[in-house]
Amino acid sequence: MGLKLFIKEHFSFIIFELIIVIFILSLYWLDGFRNVDTAIYSITISIVLMTSFLGVRYYLRQSYLKKITHLPTTMEDALQKNAKTIEYMQTEQYLHELYRVYQHEVQTLYAIQNRQEKFLNQWIHQMKTPISVLELLLQEEGNLDKKSVQEEVDRLKKGLEMVLMNARLEKFEEDMQVEQVKLKEIVSATINENKRLFITNRVFPEMQIDETITITTDSKWLKFVIGQFITNAVKYTFEQNKRIIVSAIKNESNVQLLIKDEGIGIPKSDLIRVTKPFFTGENGRKTGESTGMGLYLANEICEKLGHKLEIDSEVGVGTTITLTF
Repeated sequence: MGLKLFIKEHFSFIIFELIIVIFILSLYWLDGFRNVDTAIYSITISIVLMTSFLGVRYYLRQSYLKKITHLPTTMEDALQKNAKTIEYMQTEQYLHELYRVYQHEVQTLYAIQNRQEKFLNQWIHQMKTPISVLELLLQEEGNLDKKSVQEEVDRLKKGLEMVLMNARLEKFEEDMQVEQVKLKEIVSATINENKRLFITNRVFPEMQIDETITITTDSKWLKFVIGQFITNAVKYTFEQNKRIIVSAIKNESNVQLLIKDEGIGIPKSDLIRVTKPFFTGENGRKTGESTGMGLYLANEICEKLGHKLEIDSEVGVGTTITLTF
């Protein structure tokens, strides 16, 4: 098989060499030099030299030709090094690099698929809780408790929003629209969307943001990020009548948004891992409602938008999240 491929590869070369020999002999013939023995000797020498050249060339390529004429059974077969010529060595190097790129893409896709599957399983498991509560409320006799129903509907809406944002994150660039926006408007809108959460937990928001402060960002994605911070701040503030202070500082080169709560705080051992996917930590186990994806998604979005996220916390005192634009 390898010899057959080699002959096909060099067939045009053999024909070209024969044409050159015939052309040279024709010149000698037309010039009056018509010695038949010399012509036969010249043809024989040419054939021997050409055959020797092709024989050595085939020997150097034999192992490589054998490799490419047999279908591989595993991807690792492409990593074998059989070439002995510069051209084929370069070809092998190209294939090895192609294999490396392929492996990187496969591992990336596998990681994304695995993360999506794990997140979806956790999300479905958590969405069972509000659905069960709604079923129980519907089974109760008497007037329907609309407040409780609304709370569970809000939990479902939050869960749907998170899973949709997680799905869109893979095609973030296609969905991004960067523009100049007023920071106070975005924060106010986010707080208003979570007003029932504040009322239910008896936690009070305070906003200290100048109306003139503008930032360059994507308002939709930023609202989701701030919403995650505010939701976490409320969720992990177990005592009533506590505050969540949202303020902004305008510096010469940037704008900083600070979200400070008076909640239970994050242990130092968990602080460096809170933005990892599916990490719930001690606080997540206390509530039993954490997917471990909120801060991960927020951190990913901040990186894609070019915003710097910093989290400082002290157990029993509270947490401060700083977002630098």
